[in-house]
Amino acid sequence: MKLTWTSAPLPMREPFRISRSVTTTRDAFTVTLHHTPRSAERAAARRPDSDPDDAVGDHGADGSGHGEVVTSARQGLGPARIDALLRRVARWADARPDLATLLARLPELADGPGAPLADAPGVLAAVDAAAHDLRGRDTGQPVHALLGEPAFRPTPTAYTIGITSPAAAATRARRLAERGFTVLKVKAGSPDPADDLARLAAVHRAAPGARVLLDPNGAWSPDQAVRLLDRMAEFAVEAVEQPVAPGTLDRLAWVAARSPVPVVADEDARTAADIPRLAGVVHGVNLKLAECGGIAAAVRCAELAAAHGLDVMFGCLAASSLGLAPAVHLADRARWIDLDGHLLIARDPWTGIGGEDGVLRLSGAPGLGVRRRAEAP
Repeated sequence: MKLTWTSAPLPMREPFRISRSVTTTRDAFTVTLHHTPRSAERAAARRPDSDPDDAVGDHGADGSGHGEVVTSARQGLGPARIDALLRRVARWADARPDLATLLARLPELADGPGAPLADAPGVLAAVDAAAHDLRGRDTGQPVHALLGEPAFRPTPTAYTIGITSPAAAATRARRLAERGFTVLKVKAGSPDPADDLARLAAVHRAAPGARVLLDPNGAWSPDQAVRLLDRMAEFAVEAVEQPVAPGTLDRLAWVAARSPVPVVADEDARTAADIPRLAGVVHGVNLKLAECGGIAAAVRCAELAAAHGLDVMFGCLAASSLGLAPAVHLADRARWIDLDGHLLIARDPWTGIGGEDGVLRLSGAPGLGVRRRAEAP
């Protein structure tokens, strides 16, 4: 197998402010996994009526599968480090004789001795996505079918309103509701908690029919969280993510036991190892494929969450439709969907998952089902 990649900036539509940072752009690396000639011939031979002379061409438009990793300060993933890690993974992939072997051995990139991606799950997720995309193209199936879900139902997604003035938040909420959004996520964690209350109230007035998710990104103290949530519950808040700082499960449990709305762990729920210790602490977990390590890892996390009585939310980083698509294929496994990262960037170079009207829809094409925008029909 052969791994290649390219990178390009993804500017945000506008500066995106949360309690701990402001994002204006990310760099996106498109990771492409190619069949080598021998593995392409073997894959073609597994399909009826295939022509070995056209083995690579039968695997989609370019005989390859694609995934995406974006820069992330939390993971320490700047452009130079992503490039260096991908060089190591490319050498590893070159020694894998076929796609089945590569898929089976992907976990060793994070878990084996000297694993290059042990602390870079975003890079692992991109390679994992490319492998699933290529496998889907090989077999003519969308990824969700490969995972045992033959049908995909259009799925509402939240749209995130960052920390901004109440007037600006109301304008945004009204316009989103007019476009068809029925779920809104409101960022909180302003220096003055009164600003959070005012923003949430303004959003509720502007879009009274919308379901609301709340996310202070760990900015509140436990006492503050309980007081604010008691007042915010009247504004159709359906869940709150990570109300207190990560790494303080006793405080998180204290808030969850007193909160009038479900509490969802976000920064405290990053890998499968985190799930069991959150049982009995919170009501749900927010899973991001870029933080847990990709499709296969997210499926394991969702299954573990269900086994421990935890609801699941799928969240994301700001990324293109290519970066969001893997999680969209898993949407049936979650109670809440917050997959709007492709809607927050100025220009999405990929298409195929919808969402502009508040509803995610897959194209039905094999693999991840996305195409570069210039190639779209």
